[in-house]
Amino acid sequence: MPLYEHVYLARQDVSPQQVEALTGQFKNVIASLGGTVGKTEYWGVKSLAYRIKKNRKAHFTLMNIDAPPAAIAEMERQQGINEDILRVLTLRVDALEEGPSAQLRKREDDDRGGERRGPRGDRGDRGERGERRPRREESKVEEGDEE
Repeated sequence: MPLYEHVYLARQDVSPQQVEALTGQFKNVIASLGGTVGKTEYWGVKSLAYRIKKNRKAHFTLMNIDAPPAAIAEMERQQGINEDILRVLTLRVDALEEGPSAQLRKREDDDRGGERRGPRGDRGDRGERGERRPRREESKVEEGDEE
């Protein structure tokens, strides 16, 4: 059977428990039509790049699915009917990613706190900065004091 990565966005007004219930409902649809859901990841509430149906934020959920195309079509049909679902995206992939997705890895990196530096590291190759030159206003005041 083909492999799919499926992401759906639910309205921000919905609670995380309701999002989990929706995920369970979609898993049942896939299972009833002969497919399996490998893993599901709840990515949390994230800001959207633009408004979708008057929403600025949404709950993001990823599902790795091994199912026939008919099961995917039925799940997407039910998501289209549901008022709590804003958008869906299903991609057919050659292999499902093992372990946490890139979104969860990013969250773990952000949780490390101040350990992370920029892309160039701590810039230890730079020498010390010299004294700052005075601004123009400061240099004029000094000249005026000497007279």
